[in-house]
Amino acid sequence: MSSEQNPTTPDDTAVEPRPGRLTAAAALAALEGAALAVGGVAMLVVGMTGDADDRRSAVTGGVTLIVLALLPLLAARGLFLRRGWSRGPAVITQILALPVAYNLLQADSIAIPGGIALAVVAVTALVLLVNPVTTRALGIRAPGEAGEPK
Repeated sequence: MSSEQNPTTPDDTAVEPRPGRLTAAAALAALEGAALAVGGVAMLVVGMTGDADDRRSAVTGGVTLIVLALLPLLAARGLFLRRGWSRGPAVITQILALPVAYNLLQADSIAIPGGIALAVVAVTALVLLVNPVTTRALGIRAPGEAGEPK
């Protein structure tokens, strides 16, 4: 088969460097994914070593957090590799993080600083993800924007 039959995607990184905003958005998504995975593993460990009555809910919660960590981690990888599809899951992750941050802020405990940190990360990531520089780097066109002639 020739290269004409199997077109390859052009290497955009050779043409222009990855914008810092895109790298920062990928890093924030990866941070959130890692935090979810660490929280899930911690829940599993505490559940397995703790009281038998709480074991089922701890295992369920831990596995759920680990599975939920996959979305921001995959989105972070896609953002880092400049894949246009990755912005959607990254935005969804940030939107879902905002009500969690709000609930943490309503607690009368040590969860309040965690809520503040989560809100700051989510809002910052959202701003970075909708930034025109990031959008162009991912190859996402604005509504009504004509594609380049071939």
